[in-house]
Amino acid sequence: MTPSADYFHQAMRGKEKISEQIKAEALRLGFSHCGFSKAGFLEEEAPRLEQWLLQGMHGKMQYMENYFDKRLDPTKLVPGSKSIISLLLNYFPSQKQLDPEAPKISKYALGKDYHTVIKEKLKALLFFMNENFGAVHGRAFVDSAPVLDRAWAQRSGLGWIGKNSNLINPKAGSFFFIAELITDLELEPDVPIQDYCGTCSRCIDACPTEAIISPQVVDGSKCISYFTIELKENIPADMKGKFENWSFGCDICQDVCPWNRFSKPHREPDFEPNEMLTGMNKNDWEELTESVFNETFRDSPVKRTGYEGLKRNIRFLKNP
Repeated sequence: MTPSADYFHQAMRGKEKISEQIKAEALRLGFSHCGFSKAGFLEEEAPRLEQWLLQGMHGKMQYMENYFDKRLDPTKLVPGSKSIISLLLNYFPSQKQLDPEAPKISKYALGKDYHTVIKEKLKALLFFMNENFGAVHGRAFVDSAPVLDRAWAQRSGLGWIGKNSNLINPKAGSFFFIAELITDLELEPDVPIQDYCGTCSRCIDACPTEAIISPQVVDGSKCISYFTIELKENIPADMKGKFENWSFGCDICQDVCPWNRFSKPHREPDFEPNEMLTGMNKNDWEELTESVFNETFRDSPVKRTGYEGLKRNIRFLKNP
């Protein structure tokens, strides 16, 4: 017997109700945006990623070469997965470092390490899904596994990929973290939105190390964030004088983006700036001891570069 049109209509309406409930719970948990896409092979991204790696734009980040197939197909990463739930969490701060001459750190690193904060929210969302929709299997990811999060967020209708390669949301800019739940729950995919960068090239023009070599293509091996966080060796001498006082990460390409005029301060208590950090002046940074580093950056993303790494960065800025 062939199912009736009413059956399909009811099934579709059932999916819509589930989608609405998931999105409402995501917002309740503090996420700023939530969207869905169908799990499968990222056909368009495959040749781009391959060329990016072949041209060595990942620098010393050897881990980017690993799990190539899984990066492009989440069903290989999470067997049985049907949907990607993409989520954004705003981190735009209401406060900034007080001393304009102090070495700068990226806005996302002013508060508590986002990995811990977001993982707890993702666990809560998955628990909600299991409580309300029966047994739902899935895995949570926050920038710590081979998942092309910006590609999935774009497919989920949360924004477009800007010329600086960041995801840009037309109502919120780009200062947010991206996370995913890869799940076996079948959800109706959201519709991607168009690219609104137009002829603007502010991010390309503003990058002091010329890391944005063409629209949506960033040579990671030339990025200030790469040099100050990922690179464990000495920073190349030809980069002297080009860091514009950034000691951990870099926000230049986002700060100049016109769409970030829509950025609003986050409401996440764990992302509130550490007062010890924001209050440090230029001399405090240059005279930083390991004990002060451990106390100030105990729960911060800055701990990733380590004390010696941060001191290396500060010395590099001090002696142009």
